[in-house]
Amino acid sequence: MKLDPVLTRATRLARRGKFYPAVKTLEPEADRYLGSFRYYYLLAVSFLYAGDFGGALTNFKRARELRLRNTGVLLGLAVLYLRRGETDKAVDYYLEVQEQDEKNGTARRALRIIRKYAGSDNLSVWTDSGKLSRLFPPLPGLPLTADRVLIPAAAAVVLALACYGLLVRFAVIPGPNVRPGNRPLSAGSLLDRADREQPVETGGSYAYILTRSQVLDVYERALSLFTEYRDEAARVNVNRILESNAAPSVKNKARILLSYMEVPGFDTFVRKDNIPYSAAAEEPLLYRDCHVIWNGMATNVEVLPERTSFDFLVGYDTRKSMEGIVSVVFDRAVSINPRRPLEVLGRIAPGPGDGMAFRLEGLAVHQSGLPAEGAPVP
Repeated sequence: MKLDPVLTRATRLARRGKFYPAVKTLEPEADRYLGSFRYYYLLAVSFLYAGDFGGALTNFKRARELRLRNTGVLLGLAVLYLRRGETDKAVDYYLEVQEQDEKNGTARRALRIIRKYAGSDNLSVWTDSGKLSRLFPPLPGLPLTADRVLIPAAAAVVLALACYGLLVRFAVIPGPNVRPGNRPLSAGSLLDRADREQPVETGGSYAYILTRSQVLDVYERALSLFTEYRDEAARVNVNRILESNAAPSVKNKARILLSYMEVPGFDTFVRKDNIPYSAAAEEPLLYRDCHVIWNGMATNVEVLPERTSFDFLVGYDTRKSMEGIVSVVFDRAVSINPRRPLEVLGRIAPGPGDGMAFRLEGLAVHQSGLPAEGAPVP
């Protein structure tokens, strides 16, 4: 198993309490790890334990963009807002942790402390006493190496194979053709009897007019895709519901479903659900807030400390054809070489008002190591 040397070294440093060296190891590699949840989380907790709360907050927010409901990220954000005295935000994050893990000891302890000191100055005294670190999220573990995995795994496989036939034979576990459990659905996203009896609204102007059965079919399709962790395909179906004559109660449940969807990274994006540029250009409303990964070239690049923007020539990475041009904006400085092809992970958003039907809110970028051949970028 090939280990990432930078993340492995930084993890070891952090777990030995050398948080500043861990930060110094990670920070110069920011462009290399754009879109990596593990990088942002490791950098955030290293900043947090080192006492650099501003750096921790920035990187926890970036990690949350990639994994919306990760408990470690939620605990990190909660303790930072608690330190700033923004207890309402802290409580919201701790409650969100408990929704996923009712027995989470850190969240339970934090809420008990907040209740104890609520409405007094004693909470700020407590946070300044040095006890706040008791509420810090855990440091990430070391990646599993080949020698730590293969030998125990081989033994486990032999044992599992020995037991499997007997377990299936006596129906203790399902056979190989039975589908494993999927992602659970929240009760708030499920249609009830009233929704099914009156799934459409009469009157009004909508982008999509659906029949009663179409509303139910589209929504059930969204639920099915969500359980399969295919969030981008599910978003398309949810958008169709939201822009249609579906009943308000159905739309509200569609929004609840949206709130549980995750922001993908390059490593978690489901490529078969990638939306072609031509489809997004034809119906940007249907694909609003969907994430895509497109290849191309960048031109008119502008990099500022808090913002990076460029015109993205989609499909022009081979210098043979171009599908279209879209404006891309990152909310941070990103190193972009306009002479090299790149791959952008972004979120489709309303157009910037310059005639483009939509733009991309950039999340991460991968760029090849070799300059592109051919004519200069137009």
